[in-house]
Amino acid sequence: MKKHYWLTLGLMIATVAAAQDNTNSLPAIPAPVTSPMAEGAVAPAAVAAPAAAPVKHKKRAAAHAKAAALKEPTVALVPGPAEVTVSNLIVRGQAGLQGEVVAHLFMGDAVTVVSQINLDKHAAGEPAQWAKIASPTNAHIWVSAKFIDATGKTVLPKKLNLRAGPGENYSVLGVIERGTPVSEITTKNGWMEIEPPANTYAFVAAIYLKQEAAAPVETNAAPAPAETEPAPMPTPVPEAQPIVTEPAPAAAATNATPAEIPAPEPVAVDTNVPPQPRIATHEGVVRHVGSLITPTEYELYDPTTDKNVDFLYATTTNLDLSRYVGMRIIVTGEEGLAERWTDIPVLTVQRILVIDTNAVPQAIYRSPRASGQRH
Repeated sequence: MKKHYWLTLGLMIATVAAAQDNTNSLPAIPAPVTSPMAEGAVAPAAVAAPAAAPVKHKKRAAAHAKAAALKEPTVALVPGPAEVTVSNLIVRGQAGLQGEVVAHLFMGDAVTVVSQINLDKHAAGEPAQWAKIASPTNAHIWVSAKFIDATGKTVLPKKLNLRAGPGENYSVLGVIERGTPVSEITTKNGWMEIEPPANTYAFVAAIYLKQEAAAPVETNAAPAPAETEPAPMPTPVPEAQPIVTEPAPAAAATNATPAEIPAPEPVAVDTNVPPQPRIATHEGVVRHVGSLITPTEYELYDPTTDKNVDFLYATTTNLDLSRYVGMRIIVTGEEGLAERWTDIPVLTVQRILVIDTNAVPQAIYRSPRASGQRH
């Protein structure tokens, strides 16, 4: 009996000791490391803290970080040759990141700088210094195919814009004149991609170009020998005259003596004057709009897409635009923007060439007002 008592007491003491040991807290178990290269070594003190949330927009965060880190050095380029200093340089249709991408240049490529453009206002991370360069040979240049002679592949109008894409909403990269031959690459939706003509230009960030420093002038160099005969003067080449819509002033009398001709006075240039309307030529079908929210009563539209090309306006009462409703025409005039609607083009008609007198039969013709169309 006494032996049984001591065994029971010993068992109770052992049970109490084990319960006291279990009240002590266990050490924290470190989290497993999945990849040392991806996440790095985990410090024991950092295990108890909750894991950081994953980044959802890594590309956008990287782009913002790159933009914030852009430190643009001051660049002073001069017209002439230059060299690309980065592995991949984007060529754009405008000076700024909003310009269309027309080509790519690579490390060591040679370019010809036309001028340098410094933007007064630019977005954060956007270069402020841009170089206007002669267009690379791999640039994508487009023209309206309807103004190219299909047989001889030459320009038909007096002047034709070169654009950065297949449409009139793309940037203008130069102008070619009537009779200029073009080399077609492809044609789609009425627009033709051609090889860049010699006078085409584009834009790149100036900080990614370098130019060789000018060679120092040798003060001890021997003077150049004097020429025994005067060098022949180069034959002057007449410059292309701009398009004018008003008669030129009468020429001054040729019998006036030099003393009678006053010296020209300096003319102040107002840089805030809005751009003047340009001379444009468009092809399409005429229809009557008949809407109070449009700048004129007649418009030129593309019958294949039913989209507006220009609103037509005549300054003379001798021109009755209602005679041309339903006809396909080629119209030329001054193209500007309406005074009340600054984003709607209006063409002041100067010349009309009728191509088809019944382009849209009257039986199926519907005006935009009747069909509920708004412009």
